[in-house]
Amino acid sequence: MRELLQRYKTGDLDLGEIVSSLRMMPYQDLGFAKVDHHRPLRTGFPEVVFGKGKTPLQVKGIVASLLGNGHPVLVTKTNLETFDLVAKETPDAEFHPAAQMITISGPIHQEVKGILLVTAGTADLPVAEEARITAELMGGRVAQINDIGIAGLHRLIDVLPDLRKAKVIILVAGMEAALAGAVAGLVSVPVIAVPTSVGYGSSFEGLAALLGMLNSCAPGISVVNIDNGFGAGYLAVQMLRTLG
Repeated sequence: MRELLQRYKTGDLDLGEIVSSLRMMPYQDLGFAKVDHHRPLRTGFPEVVFGKGKTPLQVKGIVASLLGNGHPVLVTKTNLETFDLVAKETPDAEFHPAAQMITISGPIHQEVKGILLVTAGTADLPVAEEARITAELMGGRVAQINDIGIAGLHRLIDVLPDLRKAKVIILVAGMEAALAGAVAGLVSVPVIAVPTSVGYGSSFEGLAALLGMLNSCAPGISVVNIDNGFGAGYLAVQMLRTLG
């Protein structure tokens, strides 16, 4: 809005163009979706598109609405078919197959450092990738350590110096997710725990991991939903931004 008013003041936009732009504020009604263009003003990051359950045409329409406002665009839980349609209109779009995400980069207004991303096993990498991409798109600098699950505790002990250098840890684990409590008991920084749907039948598609993280006796753990790497990456950047 400041940019619009400044351009009006300098004569780059006339009154009609200003009114036309303001019609999309605070949201743009596409019929099937109301795109929230004011979200960056309220929260510091634009609306993120949850792709699952939306048709490729709907995602394409929402992405087109979000473009051109000087912010990055992020679509989560999507597929290659949707990306192919988006990419026809937006060549800068990038597809991340492991994380099932579409990104369109934008300027980073505030960079934050100190995020460490940890996985219990290789099977947890797709959810970790979602967390990493989200955090980096928001300006987070992310280091990553993989495959240090508690079945081999010596692997965890070996990376303890790295864990203690972090400002916030995103920990991604399936099965019984005991790694979250183990790590939280060794560090003095917040641990954002992400349960994954990785595991055998009695893991109940991540419910066992979720309950294990929620019931950990180690303090300092914040738990997001099952397979919600996006939520973890977002929260990590928010935490560090409040520190200045």
